[in-house]
Amino acid sequence: MKKNTGMSRLIPYLKNYKAKIFGAIILIVVVATLNAAAPYIEGMVTTQLFSDVKAGNGVNFAKIAQLIVTLLIVYLVSATSNAFFMFLLTDAIQDAMVDLRNEVEGKIRKLPIAYFDTVPLGDTLSRITNDMETISNALQQSLARIFNAILGLTFAVFMMFRIQWKMALSAMLIIVFSVIISKIIVTKSQPLFTQQQDALGRLNGIVQEKYTGFNEIKLFGKQEDAFEEFKEANSNLCDNGFKAQFISGLMSPLVTLVTYVGIGGIVILGALYVISSVITVGQLQSFIRYIWQVNQPLSEVTQLSAAIQSAVAAIHRVFDFLDEEEEYEDTDYKPLTAPIRGNVVFNDVYFSYTPDKPLIQGLNAKIESGQMVAIVGPTGVGKTTLINLLMRFYDVTGGSIKIDNTDIRQMKREDLRSQFGMVLQDTWLFKGTIGENIAYGKDDATREEIVEAAKIANVHHFIMTLPEGYDMVLNEEADNISQGEKQLLTIARAVLCDPPILILDEATSSVDTRLEQMLQDAMQKIMIGRTSFVIAHRLSTIKNADLILVMKDGNIVELGTHKELLAKKGYYEQLYNSQFAH
Repeated sequence: MKKNTGMSRLIPYLKNYKAKIFGAIILIVVVATLNAAAPYIEGMVTTQLFSDVKAGNGVNFAKIAQLIVTLLIVYLVSATSNAFFMFLLTDAIQDAMVDLRNEVEGKIRKLPIAYFDTVPLGDTLSRITNDMETISNALQQSLARIFNAILGLTFAVFMMFRIQWKMALSAMLIIVFSVIISKIIVTKSQPLFTQQQDALGRLNGIVQEKYTGFNEIKLFGKQEDAFEEFKEANSNLCDNGFKAQFISGLMSPLVTLVTYVGIGGIVILGALYVISSVITVGQLQSFIRYIWQVNQPLSEVTQLSAAIQSAVAAIHRVFDFLDEEEEYEDTDYKPLTAPIRGNVVFNDVYFSYTPDKPLIQGLNAKIESGQMVAIVGPTGVGKTTLINLLMRFYDVTGGSIKIDNTDIRQMKREDLRSQFGMVLQDTWLFKGTIGENIAYGKDDATREEIVEAAKIANVHHFIMTLPEGYDMVLNEEADNISQGEKQLLTIARAVLCDPPILILDEATSSVDTRLEQMLQDAMQKIMIGRTSFVIAHRLSTIKNADLILVMKDGNIVELGTHKELLAKKGYYEQLYNSQFAH
């Protein structure tokens, strides 16, 4: 069951900085008190002048000067307190947002692979960038003004009742009608703001997808189709944004209309009270100023309505992300006490990504330490899934996978994965030096170890031809080197980790024929004494394998060496003749 994802979810983050917030609240109380006192003092100046003129005794300049000096002090202290209030509150909010961003970053590392398989990357990026920024901006702009509005409203109402309670009750109608109008509009507009944020997430997802596949879109001439898909998503965002902003924008003029009508009625009532000497003319002036002090926070809140509602929608999306189920880690796992030898057993393994579509059903296999195992079969039979289960990116739904007679579900994921080296067709390099990219899996690697790994992967010579050698910085996309060179670096990375088990998804697919042979020789060397799983696409890989697992419909239907399987004249021979023989 999902947790509440309202504004209250931000309170724990702000609580961590309660000293700053408490100091800010004290200062804003001072500001609100002084702001409430200012109109009363202004009214006293008007009353004094009116009394002096009416009595015909001349203006009491000493009294007027005293009141003006008092008023200047009130304004000066109020402005200073407000500045310090903003400083403390801003500092607390930004610190709280740092904590929230850190938690979001930590959450990403705890999510299972299944989450990223089902949720578009662009939508996730939108949650952790656009939605986070929306929350930060709304808090920064709104929280101070909301504090100020609540206290200003409270003190203004108190002073109005102190001047004349009947007039104050009349003024309360302004607040009541404003609240009713605001509630009706927010009820209508809030779902639209949620739809707006969701539409923004979808748009970001489409943009990310199109730029990732930009070359393919150009190759197949799908620019118009891509543009139409973007235009549709953009139009959807525009429609939702327009509806949300328009309906929310009605709040401010309607509240202002109510305020002006209320002021008109109160001025007439107040004038009658002045004529009948119930209140002084200065008190009427002060009362009207207090009405504006009531209107000002109401107007500010209505003007902030769009930002606040966008923030509420963003909070829902961010905390829905934080509430996602994390990758479960058993607490009773067995710590690794000895190096893994690499014996792997698949015992009656069952698995499906969705309950209604079974994939692997009753798979059995036994791999001895040091064997090179090729996994072959048509697309979609579960070759990559087998690797995902072995790495515990997913857990089996039935049966077990054991390494050295230990069920991998009883091993800590971090310990398990530290025993694997993995090289995939899709390379991943980050912005940093070539040396840092090779040493990614071994933080304490020395330069000598990095160079040795590069030599084994036959990439050392290439690196030395670069302007800065191992210190050359790859850019964000690592497109300042070729695809084949990227693949060589990822192989060197796997070599450096020196794992007992290797997983290779046809790691030489992006390398030319000459380099392929060199890499095959290098891979044969590093696979000695290690268990190796190779998702095979090339004849050379299949022929050199100690064991071939032939998969069909989620099961291993045949296993053996290349010669043994051909001699059986079964499914492997059909697959080999259709896919590899030529």
